[in-house]
Amino acid sequence: MGMVGLRSDKNLLVVSLLVFLCGSCTRHNARTPEDYIGPISAEPNAPRISANGAVDPRAAIRTPQRQEGPLRVTTEQAVLVALENNRALVVERFNPQIARTFVPERLAIFDPVLTAEFGYGWDWLRDAPVDFDRSGPTAGVGVREFLPGGTTLGVTGSTQFSAPIDMGDEYASTIAFQATQALLQGAGAAVNLAAVDQARIDVQLSQYELRGFVQSLIAQVEETYWDYVLAERRIAIYRQSLDLAQKQWEETRERIRVGDLAKTELSAAEAEVALRREALINARSTLAKTKLSLLRLVNPPGARLWDREILPLSLPVSPAIMLDDVEPHVTLALRMRPELNQAKLLWQRDELEVVKTRNGLLPKLDLFVTLGRTGFADSFGRSLAGSEGNGYSALAGLSFEFPAGNRAAGARHHRAVLTLHQARQAIGNLSQLIELDVRTAYLEIARSQEQVTATAATRKLQEEKLQVETEKFRLGKSTSLLVAQAQRDLVSSQIDEIQAVVNYLKSFVEMYRQEGSLLERRGIAGPGREPVEWLEEP
Repeated sequence: MGMVGLRSDKNLLVVSLLVFLCGSCTRHNARTPEDYIGPISAEPNAPRISANGAVDPRAAIRTPQRQEGPLRVTTEQAVLVALENNRALVVERFNPQIARTFVPERLAIFDPVLTAEFGYGWDWLRDAPVDFDRSGPTAGVGVREFLPGGTTLGVTGSTQFSAPIDMGDEYASTIAFQATQALLQGAGAAVNLAAVDQARIDVQLSQYELRGFVQSLIAQVEETYWDYVLAERRIAIYRQSLDLAQKQWEETRERIRVGDLAKTELSAAEAEVALRREALINARSTLAKTKLSLLRLVNPPGARLWDREILPLSLPVSPAIMLDDVEPHVTLALRMRPELNQAKLLWQRDELEVVKTRNGLLPKLDLFVTLGRTGFADSFGRSLAGSEGNGYSALAGLSFEFPAGNRAAGARHHRAVLTLHQARQAIGNLSQLIELDVRTAYLEIARSQEQVTATAATRKLQEEKLQVETEKFRLGKSTSLLVAQAQRDLVSSQIDEIQAVVNYLKSFVEMYRQEGSLLERRGIAGPGREPVEWLEEP
């Protein structure tokens, strides 16, 4: 009978340990979200947006770049190089990884805790019928685990050796099982898993934040790319106008030499040459500054970053895109904008905080049960079997705790409720601002499109005007000043035309950024692609 008791007690301890360890390892495993940023073609199942700008996976194919020599890139290639090498993006990529470390930290509260202790004790008893001295070592091991439902389970095993005077060695071994169940405060998986769910929401928040950063980076790269193209075109226009002004100056000087014009005509021609040179100097400075900005954004690999030349391969041509009504763009923005999805996640996080603080308003009432058996013998093995005597113990009861007034918990809950209401109102406010952004960007596209047509017509008329004024000057019916003015007007119209085309291209970039679809429209996959589901107030 003793050996049967020994085996059953050992089995109880072993089984309990295995249950705790296996349960903690298989429970609450969080799915690892993806933080991939790159071409959609690398992710066959990645979603695409087809409205007004269907994604062509071939546009996202990476073209290898040499690490030395001029940087020859299209807008798509510039974006891809930036996604690989931009220093600020490298820094931002760490945020989801850092946020993800909080999930196992929150889950660790449900991991089993192993305990062990060893000590040495002395007991003296005097002034009794028989003097009593006893000393000896004590040892114990145990395991406990906290479960999401609010239950704490534990198994402990301990043994105590003593050697009383004039008596043989004695061992006392105890195996005990403890269970505590929260009945009010701390009861239920909802409150105990709230911190874990909040940590997972924080991971999603960091992913949407990263997505917003990537969209802004792509928009910056494309807009700076077109600014660089515009700066190059300006230089070409100013060079051409300078050549034209110099020819006009030479013709004026020759006609003055032969007596066809007065010497006063030469001043206007010389002033125009100086003015064109000044404009060319400013245009070169603008190009140099824009090149530095573009290199900083793209950050191509290789040495001597700031000295690399850039050869843009994309031409500033008005895109052949027919915009539909503004409402689909607004609807898309209200689903895809990273800021709005972040706000919705914050509301969910605040909901969990209310769950936690509401539970804190309850008194602490726990039910506890302890079952144990102690065996006595003259050896450790026999004491486990209880061959010389057994002692059994059982304890059950309730524990109660509640601070008078519970003001701290009440204040925390009130604050959490107010924060939740504030978060809901913030979502409504942000939704309205997003709709304003989209509608404004939509109007800017329409304005830019009309501006392209208008500036092209103006440039054509200015060319004709210059031809007429130049012909009149050669016939002696005009002056150098009027010819210079006509040349200046033509230069201004040429720059306005290329500026209008670039603005038109940039207006689409801004529109897609405002509606949150820029990554998909550029064939780029990124974290935070799935919109957060949201139930609006009725």
